[in-house]
Amino acid sequence: MIGFLRGQLLQKHPPALLIDVGGVGYELQAPMSTFYALPAVGAEVKLHTHLVVREDAHLLYGFATEAERRLFRDLLRVSGVGPKIGLALLSGMTVDAFLLCVEAQDVEALVRVPGIGRKTSERLLIEMRDRIRALGEGVGLPGGSASVPGDGGATAEAYAAMVALGYRPAEVTRLLKSVKTDGAVTEDIIREALKLAAGK
Repeated sequence: MIGFLRGQLLQKHPPALLIDVGGVGYELQAPMSTFYALPAVGAEVKLHTHLVVREDAHLLYGFATEAERRLFRDLLRVSGVGPKIGLALLSGMTVDAFLLCVEAQDVEALVRVPGIGRKTSERLLIEMRDRIRALGEGVGLPGGSASVPGDGGATAEAYAAMVALGYRPAEVTRLLKSVKTDGAVTEDIIREALKLAAGK
């Protein structure tokens, strides 16, 4: 099992990352909460990782904090929840916000996350109730964001990232029309769009 990676950040196109570790390029997928905390391309980065082995592929997922990885792993143990839903959930809310949802048994907050229906939300709340104690005190969403070259391409990258996270193209288009994109970097555009999607 690969526990973490430390190396040079070569590419970041949400939700995909490419990290050079000793001359080997590792491809990862990461939630937006991790993207908000990434340094600029070319800088050194360390990410906690989780490897998913399938018949047709080995998929590596990266997380800025151990709390995010622990929650991701716990989510995968819930029936009907796969890595895509796990990434979408961590992109739509912080670890703390999810723990509060479970404590309050707030189905409506989870239903707002793309790809999570009411039945899955109810199952998550029931199955995670006994596990959240082990998660401990979560961490808030990192506030920093690194620059992404090209203002024109930032909106397109944000669109592609949100579609990859499970949002419908028409919904993404509607959300992005309501977000100020002039001069904004990709992570900031996605952050604002996710806030609108969550009704915040």
